[in-house]
Amino acid sequence: MSGHTENDITIAAPLDLVWDITNDIENWPQLFSEYASVEVLSREGDTTTFRLTMHPDDNGTVWSWVSERTVDRRNRTVRARRVETGPFQHMDIHWQYSEIPGGTSMHWTQDFAMKPDAPVDDKGMTELINRNSRIQMELIRDRIEQRDRELRSTTVG
Repeated sequence: MSGHTENDITIAAPLDLVWDITNDIENWPQLFSEYASVEVLSREGDTTTFRLTMHPDDNGTVWSWVSERTVDRRNRTVRARRVETGPFQHMDIHWQYSEIPGGTSMHWTQDFAMKPDAPVDDKGMTELINRNSRIQMELIRDRIEQRDRELRSTTVG
């Protein structure tokens, strides 16, 4: 068995701004509420390898892993995968951006499978990812829309 999630959100801001903010990996701890820190390990062309560390969960566990992320600005897509898989057999992530009337659509797809000894099965992780993706996407939307308002007010004056 495996897990699959798809979540999307509309952000009332230009695609270039959404792209730049969401792909600025070093600033993810200020963009996502779940990440305590990020450490870029290497960059080769459009591919970045980095370590993400989360804030402690309800049990006090701090989860950390290494991911590899490749951006394709021309096609408005990002592909990522966990290099250090932790409780996952695999985790593959695809982000897609589209210009739409009134802003930008951001779509996240995650395909994964949990290891047999993981603390949650595929169904449970699907539910967790769907719930958390909605929370994070709404937070990202609000932060980007605020930044867009700030940028517009400084250029209007």
